[in-house]
Amino acid sequence: MKVVGFAGFSGSGKTMLVERLIPALKLRGLRVSVVKHAHHKFDIDHPGKDTYRHREAGAFEVVVASDRRLALIREFERPFRQSVHQLIAELYEGVDWVLVEGFKESDLLKIEVWRADVGKPARYPEDDFIAAIATDQADRLPEPTLRPVLDLNNVDAVAQWLIDNQDRFEYHPENYG
Repeated sequence: MKVVGFAGFSGSGKTMLVERLIPALKLRGLRVSVVKHAHHKFDIDHPGKDTYRHREAGAFEVVVASDRRLALIREFERPFRQSVHQLIAELYEGVDWVLVEGFKESDLLKIEVWRADVGKPARYPEDDFIAAIATDQADRLPEPTLRPVLDLNNVDAVAQWLIDNQDRFEYHPENYG
């Protein structure tokens, strides 16, 4: 599988880019998974549902599956921060691309999503793991760069750049111990 991260501050367009890249890659016959970092308590389950009741009763894990979908809900007894590599290890191995949203401090190659109007600094001058910058205002980048600068609004060009450079994004879990 190939793995690429998308890093940037809130409001920069990471989710929008990932959301648009999924169908662009699928149209090229590729299977895509997503790993998303959440900063806060979140829930995908709802009171009254059987799985919710099982968790409330104290189950460590609940797996719910149908012939179309599978969900795993795991409750940690204490706060536990999983690395992006631990989360990738949970994914189906037959996927072509994993798009990782968040985990900006990770040691994965990533595309920085940067917008001048967000008013936040760019990460690429200090982060050696940023392989490219996706922006809607290349002329406003705070520092010159030799990294590729991709048009944030041209998702097909971003998808093609990923395909053209896919060897760089080949994931080898043994390299991340």
